Amino acid sequence: MTGLARFIGPLWAVLLAVSASAQMPLQSGFVQVPGGPVWYEIAGDGPGVPLLTLHGGPGGTSCGSQLLYPLADERPVIRYDQLGSGRSGRPRDTSLWQRDRFVEALDTLRRELGLERLHLQGHSWGGALAAYYVLQKGTEGIVSLTLSSPLISTPLWIRDADALRATLPQAVQDTLDRHEADGSTDHEDYVAATELFYSRFVSRGDPVEESRCEDAPRNARIYLQMWGPTEFHATGSLRDFDLSSRLREIDVPTLFITGEHDEARPETIRAFARDVPGARVEVLPDVGHASLSRAPQLYRDLLGQFLREAEALGAE
Repeated sequence: MTGLARFIGPLWAVLLAVSASAQMPLQSGFVQVPGGPVWYEIAGDGPGVPLLTLHGGPGGTSCGSQLLYPLADERPVIRYDQLGSGRSGRPRDTSLWQRDRFVEALDTLRRELGLERLHLQGHSWGGALAAYYVLQKGTEGIVSLTLSSPLISTPLWIRDADALRATLPQAVQDTLDRHEADGSTDHEDYVAATELFYSRFVSRGDPVEESRCEDAPRNARIYLQMWGPTEFHATGSLRDFDLSSRLREIDVPTLFITGEHDEARPETIRAFARDVPGARVEVLPDVGHASLSRAPQLYRDLLGQFLREAEALGAE
């Protein structure tokens, strides 16, 4: 494939996605949750059960969830920026950045939007929040659960990260180890070494489709406080997070999605799925953690089919 063809293909896909989003009804607003206002957007008004998406981070934004808007021809697709990031309020109270308050914010948003029945989908930290939410609040009204490259257990995430780090050049490993040991993870050499890990297991290639939200920035302070300086070095309040022993409590149709080269490694995701009654696993070929933007059509096809099947099962 020529360089021009490689450029035109992704660009055409982006234009199609933008065109589709421009033609569907969009509704946005704010909901007051514990700690401040949370911004949300609802795409589409189809007759199906709404899909509520949870973004990664912590401290990320829902911008990328716009790539799920093509599913809104069948059902409303709802995204929101978690408190402290994106278009939502940015309180300075650092005590807000803990897992249970995020659960309460999600529960408040659901109640205020009247989502008595919904599909719940979360990616990365959003997957952790989705799983933790149903385990804390129950599955009443949850028609299905999609856990996309989820954080289920920090100890197992770091175990996998260490295995992936071991595949990097020895000099890169030594740089990461040295700066983590002396607490200088902001050093330019550490940042440069980090990029190699990210390019292989997180971003892995260029986006096929993109969503831009220049006025909805991330919040790195939340990420650092709750997780740590990098995807593979957990020093924050989530360092003891572990839902692996409770997965058997999930009693709704559940789909796990991960990438073939994801930092949420397929073998670990399959092990999690075996503990959820009736769960299925989909591994997207040749992509890393950023699976939706790298394989958007395949991701949407798999998710859309799963949502339809879950609704049909619930109607029986």
